[in-house]
Amino acid sequence: MRSILALLTILILASCCQEPKKQVFQSVAVTPVYEDSVSVRAITFLDGRTLAFAGSNGVYGTVDVNSGQVRTSTQYYDSITPSFRAVGGTTEDFFMLSIESPALLYKTGNKGQMESVYTEEGEGVFYDSLAFWNDTEGIAVGDTVDGCLSIIITRDGGTTWTKLECSDLPKGIEGEGAFAASNSNIVTKGSKVWIGTTEGRIYFSADKGVTWDIQETPIISGEPTQGIYSMDFFDESIGFAIGGDYTQPDSNKANKIKTVDGGKTWQLIADGQEPGYKSCVQYVPNSNGEALVAIGFTGISYSSDGGETWKQMSEEPFFTIRFLNDSTAFAAGSKRIAKLDFK
Repeated sequence: MRSILALLTILILASCCQEPKKQVFQSVAVTPVYEDSVSVRAITFLDGRTLAFAGSNGVYGTVDVNSGQVRTSTQYYDSITPSFRAVGGTTEDFFMLSIESPALLYKTGNKGQMESVYTEEGEGVFYDSLAFWNDTEGIAVGDTVDGCLSIIITRDGGTTWTKLECSDLPKGIEGEGAFAASNSNIVTKGSKVWIGTTEGRIYFSADKGVTWDIQETPIISGEPTQGIYSMDFFDESIGFAIGGDYTQPDSNKANKIKTVDGGKTWQLIADGQEPGYKSCVQYVPNSNGEALVAIGFTGISYSSDGGETWKQMSEEPFFTIRFLNDSTAFAAGSKRIAKLDFK
């Protein structure tokens, strides 16, 4: 009896100590959930069942990921129908931010209407991305105005937003901005934030935007259409960024970079290999930082080894993607939002 118990103990311990089997995707099924004449470049999950989005022509709404029910509305500003390319969410509110002047930032109101919380007008005003550290603190970034990148921050849950002074930021480069392609060139983890720019630089703050440094990268950025289009971090150390040139989407030189030290150093990866230009990259949840999905109007690509090698899984075109769990994501693009089931 003792020997049987000892054998069972060994087997139990062995099974407990085994590393979970690595999941490698072989295919993806694309199921449309919303089709309209709207270009959607910004989506976010408000909770485990609600996907929120905002797009062109002032259109915004939600998708119930369980039932597939879609609710939409249109935001007007005087005679303008704003084009939204940045969204964010807290446990209390949904936020959406428009491009061009006037920049219009709205949050969920108390009476079922979106409430304006920030407006900025002027030459060169163009906001690109929005993210939150927590329910109280958030950040949005726009192109260079008056010599520095435009960065606004909230410390009160999004009720008020304050623009940082150029004296509080690193010296800008003329024309430097951030691509409003997929609402994914800002990443927040803990108290840290990374912002990827058109110049291939990364603005980094370890204290929620109080102080800033520049992280240099080797990503291609010599032309206005080149630079960092999208970034994601699996944790505070492992990060990946992708870009290229949307006017030369097949070019795959110097368009993918990776860090394992929180961005102190960035290295080219899969250089000269697929994929070429992509507008959004995201880590697959629960993948130990090894699985990535990158999408663009050129299709859906997947890596199971931290970005070293990639394979194209679909030619379906999208602009942006967010994961609901470790095998289901939602993607948005021109005239549609779809559910992506990875298998």
